[in-house]
Amino acid sequence: MPLEVKWPFPQCPTLAWRLSGSLIMGMVGSYSYFWTKYMNYLTIHNQEVLLDLIDQRPSDTPLITVSNHQSCMDDPHIWGVLKLRQLWNFNKMRWTPAASDICFTRELHSRFFSRGKCVPVVRGDGVYQKGMDLILEKLNRGEWVHIFPEGKVNMTEEFIRLKWGVGRLIADCSLNPIILPLWHVGLSDVLPNMKPYIPRAGKRITVVVGKPFNLKDIVESLRAENMSQMEMRKMLTDFIQGEFWSLKTQAEALHGQIETKL
Repeated sequence: MPLEVKWPFPQCPTLAWRLSGSLIMGMVGSYSYFWTKYMNYLTIHNQEVLLDLIDQRPSDTPLITVSNHQSCMDDPHIWGVLKLRQLWNFNKMRWTPAASDICFTRELHSRFFSRGKCVPVVRGDGVYQKGMDLILEKLNRGEWVHIFPEGKVNMTEEFIRLKWGVGRLIADCSLNPIILPLWHVGLSDVLPNMKPYIPRAGKRITVVVGKPFNLKDIVESLRAENMSQMEMRKMLTDFIQGEFWSLKTQAEALHGQIETKL
């Protein structure tokens, strides 16, 4: 299915494009910083792990963060956990796949989201599509990509098998990315999945940053065994799924402790 708008990323971004991107990223990031930290009650565990990976990882080491998806504004709200200087650093901020049927239906919306480093992906077009190719290109340059591997807002918060796109990115990346799982609780209270879609204040938010890991040895082993691309994608995604879902119980328990103390 083709995009409803023209492809939003120029081959060679102009100075105006880069400046507008920096402004949009910084302003949206500042809103998230203010709303998440000061209009609500944020508790973050292991924050320094995320901050250090954004600031201090080697230039040839991509970062892939993965998190659960509770609300349509998890991104940008979750990035309220970062420092303001990071939110205003366009080059260091994340790229993320975004649903084309939500964020890229009009040219104005397309210009806004693309300058916020959101890349259109078309539902049903599989792991080999233009948006995923661009995300892979960014990883091959050592940049940071954030993914919601459930592939949609999980309103019931029940177990969903992760989509294979993240497995494809790791399998095809020419570098050795660090994978960092995150789990958040409470962002669906900040923006409930029902009308009116207006961010709320005074809610409890818990974010747990997991342990970083890489899959270099597993990727090399799978290649040595001549696994097919499909088999590699599945096995890599399954491994990430185990690490990802192990954070859920921990995050919910920590969030519950906060509410018990109130």
